[in-house]
Amino acid sequence: MLYLQLLIDGVVSGCAIGIVSISFSYFYATTGIFHVAHAGIYTLSGYLAWWMVGLGTPFAAALALAILAAVVVGYLTQRLLYRPLEESGATPLVLMIASIGLLTVLQNVVAILFSPNIVQFDLPWRLSHTAIGPIALSLPQAILGVLSLLLFAGLVLFSHHTAAGKRIRAVASNRELAEITRLDPKRVFAQVLAISSGIVAVPGVLVGVDQALQPYTSLLVLLTAVVAMIAGGIGSLTGAFGMSIVLAVIQSLSVAVMPGRWSVAAVFGTFILFILLRPEGLIRSRFSRAI
Repeated sequence: MLYLQLLIDGVVSGCAIGIVSISFSYFYATTGIFHVAHAGIYTLSGYLAWWMVGLGTPFAAALALAILAAVVVGYLTQRLLYRPLEESGATPLVLMIASIGLLTVLQNVVAILFSPNIVQFDLPWRLSHTAIGPIALSLPQAILGVLSLLLFAGLVLFSHHTAAGKRIRAVASNRELAEITRLDPKRVFAQVLAISSGIVAVPGVLVGVDQALQPYTSLLVLLTAVVAMIAGGIGSLTGAFGMSIVLAVIQSLSVAVMPGRWSVAAVFGTFILFILLRPEGLIRSRFSRAI
């Protein structure tokens, strides 16, 4: 029963990491910008929801407002940071360094405005559990799992079956051609970062409800999500989401046979082995970019 419980916990954690991974992948595959500050938006969303709940805001409203705030921050990041740098001829390395700087700013702003310490949501239902046979899930875990699957399916459907999604795919496929055909890649980039930021706010809040919030831990979450994106095939939402679950399950099951502090090493060891055997990733995509 222990292994079954660890498996289910790993799947739920993998769904959360998968949302971080597909939202990062969506922007990276479109723009080629290694958006490290995505981790800062993840953190900021969680703390904004925590602060609003503390003021008496209903949780659903706090979640919606945190998503809206993430959308605005993402849009402004593209318009006020990445776009001016690209127009000035900045290299991808400069853009990544600028993103690291923004991540540092966001993390420290959160620590200053809210708290540098670990905080928890004051929600009575966060400790509630539901049992399905021998498996026990907390209510936040159940909500996180369901919403993650809905977000994943929604992003795939949006990408493939809407005019806006097809426009984004066209820009990701060939930026130069998109400029000639007046698809306005700069506007598309801002839209994509806004969408990606809104999506990452959901696990940013719900993982905080299930566990706790701390300003400086999101970078490890993003690193795991990026590993899943690379292993799944850059540009493949399905590959990124699926590999996130696989890596999270490995990490969860590994605690049954080794100390918990080594579980991260198990994940990254698996990643190295996988990349050596299949360097193109699980699913090859025609939108792939080299890192």
